[in-house]
Amino acid sequence: MSTEQISIYHKNKPRHVSNILLHVFLIIVSVLYLAPLAWILLVSLKTNAELQSHPFSIPQVFQWNNYSYAWTKGLLGNALFNSVKVSGITLILSMIIGSMAAFGLSRLKNKIADGLMVYFLIGMMVPVHVILIPLFVVFSKLHMTNTTFGLLLPYITFALPLTIYIMTGFFSSIPGELFESATIDGCSPWKIFWSIAFPVARTGLFVTGLMTFVNTWNELLMAMVFISDKLKKTLPVSLTYFVGPYETNYVKMFAAIVIAVLPTIVVYCCFADQIVDGLTQGAVKG
Repeated sequence: MSTEQISIYHKNKPRHVSNILLHVFLIIVSVLYLAPLAWILLVSLKTNAELQSHPFSIPQVFQWNNYSYAWTKGLLGNALFNSVKVSGITLILSMIIGSMAAFGLSRLKNKIADGLMVYFLIGMMVPVHVILIPLFVVFSKLHMTNTTFGLLLPYITFALPLTIYIMTGFFSSIPGELFESATIDGCSPWKIFWSIAFPVARTGLFVTGLMTFVNTWNELLMAMVFISDKLKKTLPVSLTYFVGPYETNYVKMFAAIVIAVLPTIVVYCCFADQIVDGLTQGAVKG
């Protein structure tokens, strides 16, 4: 081996070792994240006796009836439909309204726009516990409790500040000359937004859409307080029915948890590339 080859080998050796350490670290992190999900899946296929005697072993007989019980007796089928409806409407309306507001704030360069941005950012700092009781009192007087609209209104309101904040950064990064050229060609502000700004900032929409969907899908407190009818409950509320004051059916509750988390996993797997791309661009723009 020549002296030049030895020199190249010693230069590449630290990089090779760092790559190995990075891969080992990522494998450990992946195991830490995936192990609880795998354990939940195993528990959902056991009996309560197997769970108590051998909590970490593979089930002797897979109890698929746990899922059918959770779906029918636990009313998860109806709760799944309610969650999809509420999360879908919240996602669509918050993205459209938030994008419109963000586009306007990104184009306006004055103190009014700055004040509005501060106003929206304050909305991100208000915890839901602070306004829960006042909202319930107002909704009761307006007969909006136990209705889908009464649940959608606070969901969309809490989703808008984050959507506006992120989308403003994406719209601000679009060159102004692009909008000026469209204006010269006779495009109205409405057409500029839908034909140019909205498609160009689609990576930001994936990021905000995922955050809004996950937050709405997992929300428990407002759904539990504002909705009293069992047929209108969402998935997180339905999961609480498996916990009783004297007994908890753990294996069937874990089966219900698997059903509840499966849609979010599927959504992330389908749009993983777009979400990572949006997060990367958002970090650069921020």
